[in-house]
Amino acid sequence: MKLEIARALFLVGALGVTTVAAASWGEARPTVFSKSDAAGQCALPRVAKAEQGQAKPDNDLLLFLFGMRQGLRPFG
Repeated sequence: MKLEIARALFLVGALGVTTVAAASWGEARPTVFSKSDAAGQCALPRVAKAEQGQAKPDNDLLLFLFGMRQGLRPFG
């Protein structure tokens, strides 16, 4: 096979791969979701929404964070 034919086939193959890659490029765009957009597509059933209670803060959270910070120190 001549060098010119091999180069032409390589070029055609490379352009084909590039074309397929460009056509299948599907990068998601950043969008803002509003509550009205997802009103009909809620992940929780209506019964589960009613059963959820209010979140109560834990009084030991600061103590837990302090203990975690102390655990990060090297021994010695």
